Amino acid sequence: MRLEKIAILEEVRGRIDNAEFVFLVNYSGLTVTAMAELRALLRTKAARVQVMKNTFIRLALPEGVAAGLAAALSGPTAMVCGRGDASEVAKLIKGFIGTHSSVSVKGGCLNTQVLTAADVIAIASLPSREIMLSQLVGTVAAPMTQLVGVMGAKLRSLLYVLKAVEEKKNDAAA
Repeated sequence: MRLEKIAILEEVRGRIDNAEFVFLVNYSGLTVTAMAELRALLRTKAARVQVMKNTFIRLALPEGVAAGLAAALSGPTAMVCGRGDASEVAKLIKGFIGTHSSVSVKGGCLNTQVLTAADVIAIASLPSREIMLSQLVGTVAAPMTQLVGVMGAKLRSLLYVLKAVEEKKNDAAA
């Protein structure tokens, strides 16, 4: 392999190794302006899109992932790599596909888990990481909140009984 190709392969391998997710997108039919628009959208979420030869992507991916994505690595392929909230990036891609019908998701991987195109679209329907964390906190806090409510109700009923006894004694003394 020529030195230039080795350097390109090492660059792609470095991007994939540093990424938490990699989405493969069919970019055929996109204009340069539309590709620049996609790059700008992804930049807001700390992700990058790069048009890459399928051979380089196949060689740069870990073996198990490359085997799982073999069918997706045909035709024009753009690689979207990033760290952080994969659902936000998937939402951006899904929205972009809605306005540019020639673009489609081919598949991807989340860490070392191979994803189909349907999986990537399903990730786009997930709430963001912050919302999921708040839902988790709410779920964990709900039993404690209910316990406090029950204990408060028991104390209130005891106070009502004591108040009734006090009023009865005041009426009897008067």
